Amino acid sequence: MTDIVPQHVRSRMMSRIRSSDTRPERAVRKFIHAAGLRYRLHHGTLPGRPDLVLPKYKSVVFVHGCFWHRHEGCPYAYCPKSNDAFWSTKFENNVRRDARQVELLRGLGWNVFVIWECTAETPGVLQRVVEEIRALAPSPAATQIPPLVATAKSSTEVLRVAIG
Repeated sequence: MTDIVPQHVRSRMMSRIRSSDTRPERAVRKFIHAAGLRYRLHHGTLPGRPDLVLPKYKSVVFVHGCFWHRHEGCPYAYCPKSNDAFWSTKFENNVRRDARQVELLRGLGWNVFVIWECTAETPGVLQRVVEEIRALAPSPAATQIPPLVATAKSSTEVLRVAIG
């Protein structure tokens, strides 16, 4: 089946499909930031370059597009009618790669959250993710720094600081 637009127009259209800073990703970032959680974007040293990395909680968030990452049961995860073999292979490879990256991250001790494009602007879903991430916070007792104790016998003596 031939395309309904010329190749140069299709090329221009496809070049505008973004891989980062998408509308769903911005919505998730805005919600998570408003909830008081701080994150880093697209950490290049982690497998799969997660969209958000929350080091304090040892958690990562992927904001997956339903079409490209095959959100099961979602109407946006349709398969194009033309070039079926190409698209089937492409989608299978994407799903396999996603699973491999999640396993690698879990093996490194990271908690992995996937938010789908179709639910990225749903407050209930995002609130549930925020609550699960907060539950992973280290306990205050584990991160509490012991108080500093300072002693000085005279004003000329060097101040000795001891942790105790």
